[in-house]
Amino acid sequence: MEPHSVVVVSLHSPKERIWGELSEITVAGVTLRGIDLNSFDDFIRQVMHPEGERIGLPTLFFPMQRIERIALDEARGSIPSLAEKFALKVGQTLGDYLAQFA
Repeated sequence: MEPHSVVVVSLHSPKERIWGELSEITVAGVTLRGIDLNSFDDFIRQVMHPEGERIGLPTLFFPMQRIERIALDEARGSIPSLAEKFALKVGQTLGDYLAQFA
């Protein structure tokens, strides 16, 4: 997995799943710009209908001892990836959208 890949990070203690753009993986942990997967639809709605300022994604760091799994956000058969859903609804890729906030 390379920087700027869109991933889903599964964490434990507490159990969470985070979706976003990978910044870095080191022996210390994982850094990404992302959100809790449970907030994905709310995030898309807010991006599509901003009230005031446009929103980016927070930069998050998770220590390696919390990481359970890191999976690329990929389509599976006819089921699109979350990144594809984002691009379809918002009209631009996640990377292009996040570049506005760099």
